[in-house]
Amino acid sequence: MELAPALLANRRKPSSSAGDIPQGAIMSTSITHETATTKFAEADGVHYAYRRFGGPSDAPLVFCHRFRGTMDDWDPATINGFARERDVILFDNAGVGLSTGVVPNNARGMADHLIAFLGALGVSEVDLLGFSMGGYVAQFAVLKSPHLFRRIILAGTGPGGGERYVPGGPDIRPIASRPILGLEEQLLLFFTSSKRSRSAGEAYWKRLKSRVGEIEPPVSQDGIKAQLQALVAWGEGDSAYNHLAEIKQPVLVANGSNDVMVPTINSFTMAQLLPNAQLIIYPDSGHGFLFQYPDLFVDHAVRFLG
Repeated sequence: MELAPALLANRRKPSSSAGDIPQGAIMSTSITHETATTKFAEADGVHYAYRRFGGPSDAPLVFCHRFRGTMDDWDPATINGFARERDVILFDNAGVGLSTGVVPNNARGMADHLIAFLGALGVSEVDLLGFSMGGYVAQFAVLKSPHLFRRIILAGTGPGGGERYVPGGPDIRPIASRPILGLEEQLLLFFTSSKRSRSAGEAYWKRLKSRVGEIEPPVSQDGIKAQLQALVAWGEGDSAYNHLAEIKQPVLVANGSNDVMVPTINSFTMAQLLPNAQLIIYPDSGHGFLFQYPDLFVDHAVRFLG
């Protein structure tokens, strides 16, 4: 059930129903990431914030975000690139951004919320892009409800705890968990130390400030703690690692050449374990490769989805 937009100051009291959006509805390409209106869909008492815009496509493309990521943290250049070709759906999982509910402390629970959100929208089949922690959520969602998902993009993510899993360095998580993530933290976590990559990171940082619609609150400290618990559990084996062979959909695995958050070697492992996967590694880039090369990544992804 879709709900009309709620005021930011009234995020826990979404307004009344305005009717469902039909599956495959043609969306306006004049609306962009910067201007898209936030709407709400309700399932089991949770009101999920989402934004839907873009051009017509066979199936909408749903985005699952990273640790601490809200809809506002997607790169406008990347999202608008997709929206020129696809029906795009951004959403906040339970307890994140403008969504109500409680942040689960495991990726399975987050996947359950993703599936509930899609049910509330009334869509029967979607393409799915999971970035970083969102990739963990995507893997569990596809395993649980494979009929919902047509094609999958796993970006800057990994298969989780298993024989060949390689965790990020011990110095990374404390930086990613700082109360405020400024430009320097973003550059360290998402880009390489090269001049070209840092320059791309600075441009990405500026683009994040371009939204003119309502601005979302950051993930709460309780939410961050829950997401950290989910990351730890994933690395310790509460993951999809031993079940990747069961994912039969075509999968595009993509990453930067030097990802310090989810080390790039995990992308190679995941592509080998998935029975129908292809792998793209982007040069001189890190976890945020899709923000460093927005045009190139969108071109590759749209070709794959098509």
